[in-house]
Amino acid sequence: MAKNKGGSSLIVKLLVSIVIGIIIGLVVPKSVMVAISTIKYFLGQIIFFTIPLIILGFIAPAIAELKSNASRLMTITILLAYLSSVGAAAFAMISGYAIIPHLSIAANLGNLREVPNPLIELSIPQIFSVMSALVLALMVGLAAANTKAETAKKLLQEFQKMVLYIVQSIIIPILPVFIASTFAGLAYEGSITKQLPVFLQIIVLVILGHWIWLAVLYSLGGVISGINPLNVLKHYGPAYMTAVGTMSSAATLPIALECIHKNNEIPRHIQDFVIPLCNTVHLCGSVLTETFFVMAVSKILYGTMPPLTQMITFIFLLGLFGVAAPGVPGGTVMASLGLITSVLGFDQAGVAMVLSIFALQDSFGTACNVTGDGAIALMVTGIAQRFMKEEMEYEKPGTDKTKEGLKRGEKAYES
Repeated sequence: MAKNKGGSSLIVKLLVSIVIGIIIGLVVPKSVMVAISTIKYFLGQIIFFTIPLIILGFIAPAIAELKSNASRLMTITILLAYLSSVGAAAFAMISGYAIIPHLSIAANLGNLREVPNPLIELSIPQIFSVMSALVLALMVGLAAANTKAETAKKLLQEFQKMVLYIVQSIIIPILPVFIASTFAGLAYEGSITKQLPVFLQIIVLVILGHWIWLAVLYSLGGVISGINPLNVLKHYGPAYMTAVGTMSSAATLPIALECIHKNNEIPRHIQDFVIPLCNTVHLCGSVLTETFFVMAVSKILYGTMPPLTQMITFIFLLGLFGVAAPGVPGGTVMASLGLITSVLGFDQAGVAMVLSIFALQDSFGTACNVTGDGAIALMVTGIAQRFMKEEMEYEKPGTDKTKEGLKRGEKAYES
């Protein structure tokens, strides 16, 4: 999900790089392909080196802040966002095992040309492994929160800014070149022309999956809250289309608030708290997309889908990344590159293909994320009505508690 204002321009650059890469791969001789392979290898080393830094730089400070500042309402909202993401990933996984084997994926690729090896292979090993980075981030974040280590929290925030600068100033600019070189290799060997039709099928299937998951979320929201979910969903058309057009949940937030405000059954203070918070932590559409895509790419490149045990591990960790690391430019897929490589064992070609096909439908994933926030607001309303009576008192208009509820929403948006 694109979170930064330059998200749409990045998508355009990635799409252009795919086209340029394919054209180059179809026409260049072997001597030029050696240089392209060398560029791809070097850029891949840089990208993979930063993965543990991204994990530590975003997971640790996010956990530290959420743990220390969480009210009961925030805790419930974040938990529902996590369960929604894991549920969406599980739905995508089950669908992938059922559908992907029946897609028209070319099985016989025996006539492919061999891509030449890089001219120079300069290895840039990671400082520590991906799983070590994840465990370290969890421990440091929890420790900083529970010991009230304010200095450590500030250091984590400063480190996060540094990692964000690395991503924005180094990784994002070289990403189109890395994508182009990867697709040049696929076109050179001949596999891309055989597999292009299945890419289009996968994108359509994922968009249908978004709509099905939204139906599930709103149905659950209606059951939990006792409110007709259509009374909320019917107002979300402008927000959905804005997300499709801007590819940015942040840019869609004002429209999403305007849409949810048209419903009078969800208390206003819950609307103004849950929607900005979920705008950051609820990425069900992106998680669903990535889960289905990694299974399809694995089938295309490696001839088989990841085993069930690996996929279960992947989706539970992916849900955590979706909640705790939403600020990484490029969305969930950028934050979870470490999972793709360590849990699923993808190589550079696999990572590049996941990034590329994810970019092709990024706007629809963002639209699913934004629209799903309304269902979370329904669930929070139902839970608050049953177990959190004091939170429901904020709904009385014109009272100090109403203002306090609105301040909570503002703080959630700022964070």
